[in-house]
Amino acid sequence: AMLAVVGHIHTTFGARIPGNIDFSGTSFASIKTGIAGLGDIPTAGLVQIVAFIGFLEVFIMKDKGQGEFPGDLRNGMFKWSGTEEELLEKRAIELNNGRAAQMGILGLMVHEQLTGEPYVINALLGNPSNFNAGL
Repeated sequence: AMLAVVGHIHTTFGARIPGNIDFSGTSFASIKTGIAGLGDIPTAGLVQIVAFIGFLEVFIMKDKGQGEFPGDLRNGMFKWSGTEEELLEKRAIELNNGRAAQMGILGLMVHEQLTGEPYVINALLGNPSNFNAGL
């Protein structure tokens, strides 16, 4: 969710990867931002995205029971330093930041579908983001 919010903001202000997304010449710059962009991605690309996520879920992001708590997917690969109290505080901060990012991307998606303008504050202040203008 955190990467989704940063990616949404980053692509909305016009940053795009150079080159083409497929062999037929569809450029990354021609792909819309947000939910509207899903319709611009070729079917084979969507299949690759779903397959990659499935691969990560099944083979990489496994809880092997070696973590300090349920859902700790480090599986003993590295350790955080600090007292037990500091570690619990940092874990709580990270969970809260993740929850805030989930609400943030959900808000962007809902407002994109409702009004076509995900950045509501900009629109209310008279400075719309011109979301997906020209694409």
